[in-house]
Amino acid sequence: MVQRPCATIPRVTTPLLDRLTPRRLLQASIAVALLTIGLKTAAWWLTGSVGLLSDALEALVNLAGASFGLLMVTIAARPADHDHPYGHHKAEYFSSGFEGVLIVVAAVAIIWAAVARLLEPQPLQQLDLGLLLTLLSTALNAALATVMLRASRRHRSVALEGDARHLFTDVWTSVGVVVGIAIVGFTGWLWLDPVVAILVALNILREGVRLVWRASQGLMDEALDPDLQATIERTLAGFASARFDHISTRKAGQRRFVDLHMHLPATWPLGRAAALRAEVEQALMQAVPGLRASIQLLPTNVEALAVEQDEKDPM
Repeated sequence: MVQRPCATIPRVTTPLLDRLTPRRLLQASIAVALLTIGLKTAAWWLTGSVGLLSDALEALVNLAGASFGLLMVTIAARPADHDHPYGHHKAEYFSSGFEGVLIVVAAVAIIWAAVARLLEPQPLQQLDLGLLLTLLSTALNAALATVMLRASRRHRSVALEGDARHLFTDVWTSVGVVVGIAIVGFTGWLWLDPVVAILVALNILREGVRLVWRASQGLMDEALDPDLQATIERTLAGFASARFDHISTRKAGQRRFVDLHMHLPATWPLGRAAALRAEVEQALMQAVPGLRASIQLLPTNVEALAVEQDEKDPM
């Protein structure tokens, strides 16, 4: 699976991940993309392999995706303002979706070039040096992708995760290209080169569609993951003096939100009820990092009326 980091890459400690912010890692991704573009383009130029050409095209997508991701992360970090009172956190979803679209376009271009080479096979040259350059660029991408994926979980960055998963896809497709080209060198089966390129294109096409889908779900206020919802429910269960319902969750970039009703006895003073609500909010934020809770206080005996009104006016 592309999500698994290579076992030979050293584990990154948590303090280091705290210092490796999404901005810094995306800047590093741009630098590595420029370097790998040079290496993979040289490998294609030396060998004439359409499989290596497909690998070089994907490196261009890496550069465009990382550049756009850096822009979106910068926008997402802006504080809330008059026009955006809830902040700019969803900007990261545009980065993930944009990178997915770029991947789809690159896959179509690779298939186009591969079909032309399949109809007119051509001999390959200087395979040793070409494959060495490709393997070097693959090792760079693997190291960076491993760090980026771990950091994306630490910082809850959608843009960083999208770029990391794309790099992992690039790593495995590069390995497939190298294996395919090596087989061509041993067997002389020239038709295998464009076939490998087509397989690479189909693989990155799947990844591109997945990234676009995830971005669309985030923009439509997708609910939190089931394990986080279970954490919220366990936290609320610790407050026996209150009853909770109408619990709904959503996420927007690095932010997580929960809305709920908290029912208390109508005889409670307002100060006591407000103090308990503050305790609940604090407990939820400690249990789920990055969570913002919106809690509506209601007397215990008005639930039936509230439900009935919601059903009559769902909008």
